[in-house]
Amino acid sequence: MKYGESTFDIIYLVFAITMGCLILKKRKDDIGKLMGYAVLVLGCGDAFHLIPRVLNYFVDFDFTALLGFGKLVTSVTMTVFYVLMYELWLKLYSYDKKLRPLVYALCAVRIVLCLFPQNNWFSNESSVLWGVLRNIPFIILGVLIIVLYYKKKDSIANFRNVWLLVALSFLFYIPVAFFASVVPMLGMLMLPKTVCYMILIWTFWKQAF
Repeated sequence: MKYGESTFDIIYLVFAITMGCLILKKRKDDIGKLMGYAVLVLGCGDAFHLIPRVLNYFVDFDFTALLGFGKLVTSVTMTVFYVLMYELWLKLYSYDKKLRPLVYALCAVRIVLCLFPQNNWFSNESSVLWGVLRNIPFIILGVLIIVLYYKKKDSIANFRNVWLLVALSFLFYIPVAFFASVVPMLGMLMLPKTVCYMILIWTFWKQAF
């Protein structure tokens, strides 16, 4: 299991970071930059958690603190990723910006909640209560992104299924976020969630080229 999961994690990180760089190299316009930066934020943020996770399988060292810090960083960068998804939606469809204050408020609340010490990031004693609290604004933000992209799903062919990929990623993520501390095997749902992200990154790649 450790070899399969580690290989998958490394492939994902190399894929995400490489694609982000290539998109930025190819597209210099605002849409290209938003897609490229979104992918890099996602890939680089996940690296803080996945690299210690891979090393933990093969190196005799206590990675508890590093894994916790990685989860914190990933929680923040995932939130920023969806803010960039909203900004991309604005650029793609030229709609008004009335939802922007709500999007940024949800982002700010989520990040502030992630920074509370009660989250116990640096120990194995994760709090179910704080896992729920910090994910409420994140899930609301995700639902907002899903609805926005769904409403315009027929406007741009490459983005037809973006809403579905985001929806699936949250369906896989929610059980992990809420219950993985009680049922560790639920952590395996992060694999199909990551596959959704990889397909989304490929969607950005097709739109860029």
